[in-house]
Order: sequence, then C-alpha cells, then structure tokens
Amino acid sequence: MSTSTSHVAEPSLSRFRLPVAVPGFWVGGTVLVLTVLVAIFAPLISPHSPYDQSLADRLVKPVFIDGSWEHILGTDHLGRDVLSRLIYGSRMSLAVGFGTILISAVLGIGLGLTAGFRAGRTDAFVVFLLTVRLSLPIMLAAISLVGLFGNSLGLMMLILAFFLWDQFLVVSRALAMRLKNAEFVLAARAAGFSDLHIMLREVLPNMLGPLVIVATLEMAHAIMLESALSFLGLGIRPPAASWGLMIAEAKDFVYFEAWLVNIPGFAIFALVAGITLFGEGLRTMFENAGGR
Repeated sequence: MSTSTSHVAEPSLSRFRLPVAVPGFWVGGTVLVLTVLVAIFAPLISPHSPYDQSLADRLVKPVFIDGSWEHILGTDHLGRDVLSRLIYGSRMSLAVGFGTILISAVLGIGLGLTAGFRAGRTDAFVVFLLTVRLSLPIMLAAISLVGLFGNSLGLMMLILAFFLWDQFLVVSRALAMRLKNAEFVLAARAAGFSDLHIMLREVLPNMLGPLVIVATLEMAHAIMLESALSFLGLGIRPPAASWGLMIAEAKDFVYFEAWLVNIPGFAIFALVAGITLFGEGLRTMFENAGGR
C-alpha cells in the first residue's frame, strides 16, 4: 500500500511559490544572503586585520564624518579598524544564530513530534517540561548559566538553545496531533511501519514549512540574545570580533564618538530585521500554498 504524502492537505515545501508581491521577503533574503557572503569571504574583503591595534590611529573618524578612506568606518579606542571588525563580527552572529537554531530545533521538534504523535503520559511529561521552560526568564537564566559555566562559542550556543526550543515544540506538537490521524499515516500503519518510521518519514516532512518559519524568527532571537550577553561582558571574549562586544567596548565613548555604537548597532538591527522580514515572507508563502 502506498504511503505517499500526497493525500495530506498540509502544504509542503514543494508547493511553495515565491511571493513576488511581498517586498519584505526579497529585502530580508537579500540582507541575509549578503551577510552570509560577507562572513564567508571575510578574509578576502576585510581591508585590515580585525585584531591589529595602533594607538597612534585610535578613534579615527569614519569617512562620512570627514574621516580617512584608509579606515572607511573609522577605528575604535585601540586603533582597530571598525569595518574589519564588523565584517568578522558577522561570522560570530551567524555562527551563533545557525548553531543555536540547529540544536534547539532538534530538541524541540523531537519532543514535540513525540508528544503529539504518542499523546498520553508522554505528552503530559513533555507539556510539563514546556511549562518549566516557560517559567524561566530567558535573559536572567542565560546570564546565570553563562556566568556559571563560561562563555565559549560552543557553550553559548548550547545555553541559548536550551531556552529557544519551546516554539519548535509547540508548533511540531500541534501539527503532529493534527496529522497523526491523516489517511497517509493510517496507510503507513496498515503497511506495518514502525512509529519512528512514520514520524520521521511521513509526519515530519509535512510540517517543514511552519518549522522553517519558526527557525528564521528564533534565529533572529538568538542573535539578539548573543549581542545582549556580549554587551554585558558575558558573551564572546575579546579580542574576538562580535557586534555586541563592539557596542560594549564603545559605550564609554557614546557621548563623544556615537558612531562607534551606532555602526555595530545598525548592523545588528539590519540583520535581525532582515531575518524577520525573510521569515514573514516565508509565512506568506506558506499561507498562499495552503490556500490552493
């Protein structure tokens, strides 16, 4: 008996159509793609090393404030080139964003899919875990864990992922409860497939659309959290380039050299806004697919 997913009414990624009339999708996607390209080719496009210090060239103003073209966006209080640190900082933000979401997606989708498909005591236990998670304030708990265990890149991704799996769980659980009695699932059961096979090969592919949207929005959340922790001195350690760390290091000069704070702040805003717009575009794409 065929177990094709063609019987299900849930829209799949293959039915999506690019939302030509949604400019936010294209704007957000362009910002995200450009940021990824900048991060990949950072050593080739960076005009200076992000770590080289020169006290003789400290606080050089950017070009748009009568500065020098040698340092297009100026230099910080240690004479490091701001543009170079901004370029390398994109690597840190994207690494935290993608790494955190990958871990949290595996955890949240695994729990949500199991809870929604099996129901009963399994579902009750997973809902209890979700309640415990929602009772914890993300920022305060993250600060405590980072301060307790350290702030290496890998550990920070694990800590942030520990607090960002709940949306994946909620969405995957609801969709699994909706799909577990679909015709293609009943056909797979009749064919003798195991629950694990049905969950991974039949149910999971039919919930990828909404989960991709959740991933984009939570990625923006992870980048904001990393920037906030770095600003508080609990994120990426200097001299590594991080946008949040750049703001933290420049806060003493905010009244005199505001551009030192504004430039990395705008970079964070642009990336987070771009990811959010891209996610909204995907949501529109999903809704359009579901309407046909």
